Amino acid sequence: MKAVQMFRISYVFLFALMAAQAFAMSSVSAQQGHDACARDVSRFCRAQMNDGDSVVLGCLKQHRARLSRACDKVLTDNGQ
Repeated sequence: MKAVQMFRISYVFLFALMAAQAFAMSSVSAQQGHDACARDVSRFCRAQMNDGDSVVLGCLKQHRARLSRACDKVLTDNGQ
């Protein structure tokens, strides 16, 4: 019975570790996206910066042709 219990504990630990890693990767990805678009947001969407993420995203989309390559790639990679 102890072997089964140890297997379950190991399984739960592994699952928790994988979930933590996925969360950390998404946080890093979000930060990289923020870094890539920060200059474009300040250049084109300064007036909307305090209106929320969806408003800023809409503004970036309106200025799509003028965005930096890095910011355009972030938007494209995220289905925008």
